[in-house]
Amino acid sequence: MKVLVTDKINESAGKIIEGVAQVDFLPTMSEDELVKIIGEYDALMVRSQTKVTPKIIEAGKNLKIIGRAGVGVDNINLETATQRGIIVVNSPDGNTMAASEHTIALMLAMARNIVPAGCSTKEGKWDRSKFTGCELYKKTLGIIGFGKIGSHVGEVALALGMKVIIYDPFTSKEIVEKFGGEYVETLDEFWDKCDFITVHVPKTKDTLNMINKDTIAKMKKGVRLVNCARGGIINENDLKEAIENGHVASAAIDVYENEPNIAECPLINCQGNIVLTPHLGASTKEAQMNVAIDVAEQIRDVLSGGSASSAVNIPSLRPDKLEPVKDYMQIAENTGELAVQLSTGAVKTIEITADGDLADLDIQPLEVAILKGVLSARLEGVNYVNAPVIAKNRGIDLISTRSKAKTNFAGRITVKLITDKETTTVAGALVTKDIPRIVKINEYETSIRPETHELIVPHTNKPSMIAQVAKVIGEKGINIGSMNVVQKNDKHETESIMVINIDTVAGDEVLNEISQIDGVHNPKYVKLTV
Repeated sequence: MKVLVTDKINESAGKIIEGVAQVDFLPTMSEDELVKIIGEYDALMVRSQTKVTPKIIEAGKNLKIIGRAGVGVDNINLETATQRGIIVVNSPDGNTMAASEHTIALMLAMARNIVPAGCSTKEGKWDRSKFTGCELYKKTLGIIGFGKIGSHVGEVALALGMKVIIYDPFTSKEIVEKFGGEYVETLDEFWDKCDFITVHVPKTKDTLNMINKDTIAKMKKGVRLVNCARGGIINENDLKEAIENGHVASAAIDVYENEPNIAECPLINCQGNIVLTPHLGASTKEAQMNVAIDVAEQIRDVLSGGSASSAVNIPSLRPDKLEPVKDYMQIAENTGELAVQLSTGAVKTIEITADGDLADLDIQPLEVAILKGVLSARLEGVNYVNAPVIAKNRGIDLISTRSKAKTNFAGRITVKLITDKETTTVAGALVTKDIPRIVKINEYETSIRPETHELIVPHTNKPSMIAQVAKVIGEKGINIGSMNVVQKNDKHETESIMVINIDTVAGDEVLNEISQIDGVHNPKYVKLTV
């Protein structure tokens, strides 16, 4: 396997990965240059300079994972990567301290006129009165986005004696008040309370141009703004105008709409107090080392057959969600595989019911495993990344419920697969932590150990049926590992089902011959992933 590392990433990344793959460190390349070579690689690791476009991703025929050595992934086309089943990872915590400290540094530099005062002094001038600043003490800092970086900025601000106001729709009043800040529910309540405002949110359709001419007009006159998050959250033209007309006293900006084409930025020619730095938020030796190690470890783990700790495009498989249900992932996938291979017709709806221990857990990871099982039995290239997207694109409805009904198993998950022709029900369970079983096939209560090759033989319950089926299998040179034969719950029922574990594929010739046995109904060969 081969891994391409670009954008001047710390070489410690290579030492971590080289045990499982060849690592090539190359300079930042254009789209066309990357397209020519990316097909050779199983993984790509970048910072912010490389734009991983759909064209590059489509050319990466062997790509399994793309890693961004940093927090944001807006330079990677997530939609195309997800459709292709490529995991995208980042390092959400690696540069937390660096970005937080840079925010505080910019805020202090802006408040105390450090940059113009330093330039003036270097010119041999002594203009003390010209550079009179303002104190942060007892001022109100408004923080938009109360994640790891925003909360750490808030901690430092409180230590400096500032009052902190938080706007974040994904946090609660209780959390903010326990922290020591003031919580506001809407931005309309937020704007006019702040002396300083700093943003710590990703760039999305909801945050693009969040700070613009209209929202600036709602702020206090003399407000000071900081952006160390993403370019485009603050409208650059509107900010320039507000600084020059005096409504905004000053600004400190580290990120821009069109990086690295800074010459085109309107703030370059802004006539007013503004501090500009070239996206230095994560540019410390410690942060570069941290993010390189974090992402390299995830690439190594994925290429070794493991999972990623910070997969951006498969949030349902984050370690905190996966850990409680990880023992059920394989049996969930097998349940989906078995259900679809016993069915005919186009899949319309998948109904999932969890009971036992699973009734109290978040089963979203198991839903993804079932989707993968259902889809991969009929399609190539399906994995945990793209299974939900493929299901959505094919109009497959997923309905998930939990049941408090008593069960004989530690936990059980039942899949009802509804096609345009029929309904098939399969249940999988753990008898104990490490003993998975298929425990139901339609009306039949079973106890089947999932194996790669299975024969499912519905038949009339009468003498010699097992012997006749076994004879055909043996004559074809196929070994039987185990067999489970069950009737329906009704003791007067004359129909039964054989589930036979075999050691190789049973082709059409075998199935046709078994079908000729009087009393056998529609036998099927099933292949499971184990």
